[in-house]
Amino acid sequence: MTEYYRASVQEVMKELDVTHHGLSEYEARFRQKRLGFNELKEGKQKNAVQVFFEQFQDFLVIILIVAAIISMFLGDIDSSIVIIVVIVLNAILGTIQHLKAEKSLNSLKEMASPIAKVLRDGQVIEIPSREVIVGDILCLEAGDYISADGRVLESFSLQVNESSLTGESLAIDKTSQRINKEDISLGDKKNMVFSGSFVTNGRGQAIVTSIGMNTEIGKIATLLDNAKEKKTPLQLSLDQFGKRLALGIIVICLIIFGLDILRGRELVDSFMFAVSLAVAAIPEALSSIVTIVLALGTQNMAKENAIIRKLPAVESLGSVSIICSDKTGTLTQNKMTVQKVYIGQEIFEHDQLQMTNQLHKKFIDMAVLCNDSVTLDDKQIGDPTELALVNLGHSYQLNEHIVRGFHQRVGELPFDSTRKLMSTVNKIGNRHIMITKGAVDVLLPRIKLIESINGASVIRKQHLDNIRDTNSKFSNEGLRVLAIAYKEVSSPQIRVVDEKDFTFVGLVAIMDPPREESFRAVADCIQAGIKPVMITGDHKITASAIAKKIGILKDPSEAIEGIEIEKLSDQELRDKVEQISVYARVSPEHKIRIVKAWQEKGHVVAMTGDGVNDAPALKQADIGVAMGVTGTEVAKDASSMILTDDNFLTIVKAISNGRSIYANIKNAIKFLLSGNAGAIFVVLYATLLALPVPFAPVHLLFINLLTDSLPAIAIGLEPHNKKLMKEKPRNIHEPLLNKKFATQVGFEGLIIAAVTIIAFQVGLSSGDPIVGSTMAFATLCLSRLFHGFNCRSEQSLFKIGIFSNLAVWIAFLVGFILLNTVLILGLFEVATLNHFQLLMVYGLAVVPLIIIQLNKVFFTKEN
Repeated sequence: MTEYYRASVQEVMKELDVTHHGLSEYEARFRQKRLGFNELKEGKQKNAVQVFFEQFQDFLVIILIVAAIISMFLGDIDSSIVIIVVIVLNAILGTIQHLKAEKSLNSLKEMASPIAKVLRDGQVIEIPSREVIVGDILCLEAGDYISADGRVLESFSLQVNESSLTGESLAIDKTSQRINKEDISLGDKKNMVFSGSFVTNGRGQAIVTSIGMNTEIGKIATLLDNAKEKKTPLQLSLDQFGKRLALGIIVICLIIFGLDILRGRELVDSFMFAVSLAVAAIPEALSSIVTIVLALGTQNMAKENAIIRKLPAVESLGSVSIICSDKTGTLTQNKMTVQKVYIGQEIFEHDQLQMTNQLHKKFIDMAVLCNDSVTLDDKQIGDPTELALVNLGHSYQLNEHIVRGFHQRVGELPFDSTRKLMSTVNKIGNRHIMITKGAVDVLLPRIKLIESINGASVIRKQHLDNIRDTNSKFSNEGLRVLAIAYKEVSSPQIRVVDEKDFTFVGLVAIMDPPREESFRAVADCIQAGIKPVMITGDHKITASAIAKKIGILKDPSEAIEGIEIEKLSDQELRDKVEQISVYARVSPEHKIRIVKAWQEKGHVVAMTGDGVNDAPALKQADIGVAMGVTGTEVAKDASSMILTDDNFLTIVKAISNGRSIYANIKNAIKFLLSGNAGAIFVVLYATLLALPVPFAPVHLLFINLLTDSLPAIAIGLEPHNKKLMKEKPRNIHEPLLNKKFATQVGFEGLIIAAVTIIAFQVGLSSGDPIVGSTMAFATLCLSRLFHGFNCRSEQSLFKIGIFSNLAVWIAFLVGFILLNTVLILGLFEVATLNHFQLLMVYGLAVVPLIIIQLNKVFFTKEN
């Protein structure tokens, strides 16, 4: 049997071999061994070995490996070992950072450990949800998380929120009756409950029919497992850049190799010289440095409530030009709150009621009495709308437990979606008072029309018109409106037919208000050239009201509903998408189409979501943002980033972080390339003039590994530049090595090369080529350490603060000490330099810093 909703309770229990006492503990353990645990299986995760070997797939690294192998065959074992050590160390660094990034998500998963209440051996016990098994009887009540799919056995006003699975924001009334229909949607299976949903009202029991990957959530997780991930703009840029750089290096090395052969140099020496040039040109540590900077960025972002699941996503955030955000909980507080009330033909703000006014006090008392929601140990349980009424009472120091204890409930008619009413009978004094709340259009026709009789309560037709006008006014403001009325009854035994001839008490207007920080976050987005778009399952009026309040919606024409999207072709949607700011009553399919339409317009799209139904759109977006508090595991697994506070402002902060991190990575790359360009120019100079080799391979590896990596990482830690959020998002199609960037690298590389060549010539003038090589090595190394200060920003040091990044100073000092240790101890094929030669090295090395800083002060347009 697979269609449990079509079977009776007795047939389901017989099929699953369960009694009303539930499974025995022995049978539960037996079934668990056979069926496994109730958990979603994750996609295949890469182990450390796989991640390690992936580090060698970079084109630049492959060139170095080939160079090392050839060097080994030609007898230069030392150079081969040094190159391989550098490559392996970088691979280890990359692996460690990748594995550390994965821990953030695992930590988040461990934080949530739902508990299930099940009936076993006739006793209700609590067990971890992963131990729930097919045949278990779930005992459900308001506030419970449903941990498996099941058939409802009994329902007492049981209502379940299935928005995580279906996208339907309203709670569903559950029944135990069989449904004799074929091929119905999940939302219509009202005698079934599903994993990932939660109980909002009432209580009931359900027998588990599916667990783990066999649940409805599990089926969607299976589909998502094979989804293909897209490369980020930085990954694409680095791939393109790496190939171009590698081809350029190969061409230059071949030219130099050919020139050396023509000049009669030995084949082995010519090859080693070409290898040395390749080593000088290739930024060996580039991929590791980018990984480290991204990883450090994720740690900082985690402190600001944004957990990054995939390292490259940090950089993609900086490119985001569109944020498609859900409304509830992200832009709003996810807490229904009373905004206004209408009593005695007057409208009051929620905090303007007077407890000394008998009509006001009666209104609040009745709102709390005709209500099933409660607060227990600071935990609020019940329907969000009813909780809003309870919280209104709290704001006037009225505790629902005390009020209900004083005016005991003696009868009730629970709410149902057909009547749209709820009624209770409470004993107030010696009278039985029937209190009813519900939809205005349903309750208003049941109000008793009377004229003034000896000063008693009066309601005329004019008053009814005022109520209707007020209801329309509230509704147009996106508020959910309830009416409250009462009458005296002779008996606590009431029926549906008794819901008439009421005395009107008042209207209450409720909404999920915007978060305070949403206003600033939206303004920051717009200033940064990012368009915020609201995509919600809520009604158009409600969504538009919130969007207008926080600045997303400027004109009513910018809002449409899902039914209108269905009428548009993909091309028509693409043509219209830039004019729409609010999408209401949308389905998961609509979300994917909206995201695709923006992407086809050339935008980088961030998409927020919390439900299983959001997962496909999260996967489609360039940055999928899942909610850490309300989000399902499937949504989290489909996302690139998880918000631990479900706050829109956190997304904006993450984008600011992403922009700063990208700018820092670009500056770090410029530092590496300009330094390497300086080394290439020196080698070319020596080759063209038939001078001795200016650097041994070990010199260049020392620079690249020890005195380049630390400054590059330190540049990646540059404090955030707030001005970046006043600029438009960068063009993702613009290559990393564009004309401006290449010009800066070439200009700065030439200055470094010039001072290095001077030092080389001074050393050669001593008559010892080793002294010339040593002075060239020391000057190149030290000038690159100084150059780390230049590459911190496009702005001068005087603008950004000389000591605002202490990491750069630490990197400089470490490199300076290492260099002088090599020079003093005579390590790595260096000669001993006299005082004059050392002073020349120090003096020449600081010249590029002075020239570049002066250029920034007088000739560079400051951002």
